[in-house]
Amino acid sequence: MDDFNRFKVKKCPPSVYYIPSFLSEEEEVSILKQIDNTPKPKWTQLCNRRLINYGGIPHKNGMIAEAMPSWLKETVTAVNNTGIFNQVKANHVLVNEYLPGQGIMPHTDGPLFHPIICTLTCGSHTILRFHKNNMLDKDCDDNNTMAGNIDSIVCQLLIEPRSLLIVKDDMYTDYLHSIADETHDNITADLVNLDQSSELNRIGVTIARNRRVSLTIRHVPKTSKFHLRLGH
Repeated sequence: MDDFNRFKVKKCPPSVYYIPSFLSEEEEVSILKQIDNTPKPKWTQLCNRRLINYGGIPHKNGMIAEAMPSWLKETVTAVNNTGIFNQVKANHVLVNEYLPGQGIMPHTDGPLFHPIICTLTCGSHTILRFHKNNMLDKDCDDNNTMAGNIDSIVCQLLIEPRSLLIVKDDMYTDYLHSIADETHDNITADLVNLDQSSELNRIGVTIARNRRVSLTIRHVPKTSKFHLRLGH
């Protein structure tokens, strides 16, 4: 973790790490191409975005492990090789597609996952907001989210294309995160990771959102392999 200290966002509660340009432009283009070629039935359409589960469908009773495509295995291996997950390895990827004007309500990933999440961003930037959650004893819903009594925004981060965001410790367990339904974002000094981004000298500029594809890479501890048993 000593290698990660230089990427730590110091103006956030513990712990957030932001690594710009984790992916090359060629890797980003390749990932987007593979996602664009995904058959339509693989997608789940929600009211404000669509998504794909790779590795299985997480559930409170456990996840039946499914094989990931080879192109995605390479990406997951690159994240695992950072050592961020310590003694475990990521085994699940949630792909979310956000169009301009689409976001997500405040939520947390909840106890189904090892308390570390890594998110790769492709295509467009976004602004990620963190909120203090005052009802931590609420049960998770079917989407592994936990909504509670939400205080005002604690901090905001600029999430750039090709970046890797790591959230762990108290920031995973005690805070909600959200994305506002916006088509444009203002670059302001309130963005706590601005000194780690390429937009440091553009305070006051408004930038348009385009299509963003995020890959949230996680470890599901409770997994099993499905075996088909044929009767006589």
